Amino acid sequence: MINIPKGTKDVLPSQSHKWQFIENTARSVAKIFNLKELRTPTFEHTELFLRGVGETTDVVNKEMYTFEDKGGRSITLKPEGTAGAARLFIENGLYSGALPLKTYYITPCFRYERPQAGRLREFHQFGIEIFGSPAPETDAEVIFAASTFLNKLGVKNTELRLNSIGCRDCRKAYNQALREYFKPNLDKMCATCRTRFDKNPLRMLDCKEENCKKITSGAPKILDYLCPDCAAHFEKVKTLLSAQGVRYTVDPEIVRGLDYYTKTVFEFVSTDIGAQGTVCGGGRYDNLLEELGAASLPAIGFAAGIERLILLMDNTGVQFPEPDRPKIYLAGMDEPSRELAFKLCGGLRAHGINAECDLMGRSVKAQFKYADKIGARYAAAIGANEAESGVVNIKEMSTGESSAVKINEIYEYLIKR
Repeated sequence: MINIPKGTKDVLPSQSHKWQFIENTARSVAKIFNLKELRTPTFEHTELFLRGVGETTDVVNKEMYTFEDKGGRSITLKPEGTAGAARLFIENGLYSGALPLKTYYITPCFRYERPQAGRLREFHQFGIEIFGSPAPETDAEVIFAASTFLNKLGVKNTELRLNSIGCRDCRKAYNQALREYFKPNLDKMCATCRTRFDKNPLRMLDCKEENCKKITSGAPKILDYLCPDCAAHFEKVKTLLSAQGVRYTVDPEIVRGLDYYTKTVFEFVSTDIGAQGTVCGGGRYDNLLEELGAASLPAIGFAAGIERLILLMDNTGVQFPEPDRPKIYLAGMDEPSRELAFKLCGGLRAHGINAECDLMGRSVKAQFKYADKIGARYAAAIGANEAESGVVNIKEMSTGESSAVKINEIYEYLIKR
């Protein structure tokens, strides 16, 4: 027996309608916000994530699936969607098109982590990326799109937490303040934090070690070090969100786990899925395209984990739409009537009706049991008499009521119900 790899999960036929609902909702939100779909490869050159995500992040240091291909190139399964989207934008010369470019994706991602509730090694994200606008209105629009998505899913009890981590100029002063704060406690912190102290002290705030978290809780707050432009940008974002009726909490401890973020960062957090409470997160990344070797261009986006959303919706009793089921099952009594049932099914399907018939050579009684198991709304038995008379009795499975219907009028009968 070959088992599924650890940290991955099958999507069963009985569960796939949940995925389809979330994906269809994502596409409907993308449509009303005029977002166009992009698709990037499952794997990229490793350097893309080293330069884009950041060498001091947990994602790069501990979690990437990296391997050497047969040509000796270092390849990585994508751990997130933004870097690939930025690479696509640069490589395909989309600077010359209409800006801002508003895009979305639904994609698998891969991180080597300890599997737990809401966290898998293969997971899937719905993400939005908008390239080209530095305006705070864009920040507010992206956050509003995320809020709209969660609302359309019926997700309740999530809290929007908002912060600004400033620009490069803000960060210089803030990093210096962090080094001064952490230096007396550095020997008490984990090896990863000690490495980050010189390279990128901001990443120390993202450490999950309990002892480090206690020390970082008293660290200086980035909001106290914002330059006038970044402070004004953040205030405008908050004003715009309030005008849209989007409630938020300013949380100066949010820094996000990837190095490309600048200015606005945000998370939608729930307490209903255990420790991994962030169901959607994102922010502005104005320096990413430049870090990847292109001309400087501002951008902003977010990603929401589909597995976490399903877990949250299940835990909180959100009702998913019922999965599709057959409108009618046509049971054949003998070989000629099975052929007729098969032909009738084909005609109904050509007109968009979900119709089923026997594929197993079962008795009529067994066919009706199967029709009940698969949730068929109606069923009809076809034999020599029905074929000769051109009339069948269509039974409504939930009530047992039957109606005599001409065979050539089955479609008209069904579309009225």
